[in-house]
Amino acid sequence: MKDEPPPTVMIVGAGLGGLTLAILLQRAGIEYQVFEKTPEIRPFGSAIALGPNILPLLTQLGLYEQFLAIAKPVNHITIHKAQGMRRMGAVDIEEHIERSGYSSYVCSRPDLYDLLVSQIPKSRISFGKRVLSLVQGDNGAQIQTADGGVYEADILVGADGGYSAVRQALYENLKKKGLIPPTDLEKMELNHTTMVGVTRPLDLDKYPLLRQQHKSFSRADWVIGHGPFTWSYFSLTNNRIGWGFGTQILTEELQRENDTSRSSDWGPESTQALCGQIQDYEVPIGGTMGDLIHETPRDSISRMLLEEKLFETWYHQRTVLIGDGQGPVNAMEDAVILANAIYEIRAVNSENITTAFQDYYAERYPHAVEQLKFSKLFTMLMAGQPDARKNRAESAEAEAMKKNQTNTMSVQEVEKSQLDLDKEHDNYNRTMEDLTEKRNTVKTLLERSPPQDSQGHGCLNA
Repeated sequence: MKDEPPPTVMIVGAGLGGLTLAILLQRAGIEYQVFEKTPEIRPFGSAIALGPNILPLLTQLGLYEQFLAIAKPVNHITIHKAQGMRRMGAVDIEEHIERSGYSSYVCSRPDLYDLLVSQIPKSRISFGKRVLSLVQGDNGAQIQTADGGVYEADILVGADGGYSAVRQALYENLKKKGLIPPTDLEKMELNHTTMVGVTRPLDLDKYPLLRQQHKSFSRADWVIGHGPFTWSYFSLTNNRIGWGFGTQILTEELQRENDTSRSSDWGPESTQALCGQIQDYEVPIGGTMGDLIHETPRDSISRMLLEEKLFETWYHQRTVLIGDGQGPVNAMEDAVILANAIYEIRAVNSENITTAFQDYYAERYPHAVEQLKFSKLFTMLMAGQPDARKNRAESAEAEAMKKNQTNTMSVQEVEKSQLDLDKEHDNYNRTMEDLTEKRNTVKTLLERSPPQDSQGHGCLNA
């Protein structure tokens, strides 16, 4: 048994990582409150893939069967070249079954969000709470929100994305004390923009391939297009398509264009012009991107600028950050490891909390480094750009003239990059196997958790 009551926790950000942490704390009997800056739930996004690195968690939480009801298994992604829609190869992900006993599944990101939020009492999420400042010391952490609210707890968790208000406030304080590496204060590198959406249920007479070949499995296609453009989709449950259109930032001109609207927030703003530009791009299941966009509710189409940066500083005193890996699944993994570390705190004091944060960082940071490498290589391969960052120095047209070729990869280049990707993938899988053994300790955490009041209690106002 624990020697003292567990620490109280404030979670800033109701994304997938923040919600996962909230569910784990709820099951473990740890008092918490989630603070979300938006006035209501706005689960934007397209398709999201979950594999054996996170599916055991859903099993342990008793959510696996509910997840299967909203997901489809996916065993490979077929890569096409836009010119003539020629098949160039495939990324096989079926090997996960032999390695772990779990397939990989794909679902609508809003559907996954709804599943997670359904596990949290409504009283535990406070909306319209934009964090303005934080103060912390030996007795805990305190935040002030834009509506004048002041809240405090033993631990503050920043789970609010790349432009985290918690991170910015923490780093500003550390900068004044000279306690932060200069690289953590540098601007994030903008490498990719994406526009995504999920269609309404489609007429299968118009898309017969979805009926004939992929009734049980998700059909996944990725098209290497013109210059820096790629587009992709996954077939989802209820005859829907989760689609995405991406632009690699290959030139200084594109960098300047997108830098003026740099933001990490999901939202339907600024999508209309791009929708018009890509409406004639063909898709392998028949029709065009314009057809899929037409079948998508306008308020569910969102555009996002995606930056790449791995911060060195993840915690200080009573504040800790999650989601510094690549993507929402990594944020969910962070939540598991952090929940275990918080659960093991036997006495609430600064020394024990720092030790817990150190254990969390030691386990997650090396994984984040490897994941960032893999993500960069995978993105460049899928974009048909084996050296996208080099191309930034010149325009795409000038580079094509210099090499007397287009900016898309040849079949030979794809095969070579595929070999490089396979090597990174093997390294990534070995890392996953090591982490899976450690991550399964959450099972013990859940088994020891006491019964919970269905309504719970939030963190106390200061």
